[in-house]
Amino acid sequence: MPAQTVTPLSVLVTTVTFALFLSVTAHVAARNVLGDVDPRRALYVGPLPAVVSVVGGGFAVPAAVTVTVAFALDAVMFKWSYEQPPRVVAVMTVIHAAVTILVGVVLGGIALLLSTRPA
Repeated sequence: MPAQTVTPLSVLVTTVTFALFLSVTAHVAARNVLGDVDPRRALYVGPLPAVVSVVGGGFAVPAAVTVTVAFALDAVMFKWSYEQPPRVVAVMTVIHAAVTILVGVVLGGIALLLSTRPA
C-alpha cells in the first residue's frame, strides 16, 4: 500500500469535518444540561479543539498534552458561547467529552463493519 500524501486541502477538510462533528456533539451536551438552546452557539465550541487535535496529531505532540489543551479550550469556548457559571461549564464539558467519545465509537464501529462487507 503506498504512503498517503498529506495536502493542505486534506488537512483543511479534516479540520472542518472534525469541527462540525464537535459542534454537533457540543449542541447535544448543551441541550442535555441547559435544555432548549440556540444550535448556532455550538458552532463556536467545535473549531478550536478540532484545530488543536489536528495540529497536535500532525506534529506528533503527546496525546496527554493535546487532549488536555483541547479539553481546556472546549471549556473556555462553552463559557464564552453559553455564558454559564464555571460549575455548569464543567458539567457541559464532561458531557461533551462523553457524547463525543460515544458517538465516535459508534461511527467507528459502523465504518469498521462496512469495511468488512463482501464486495
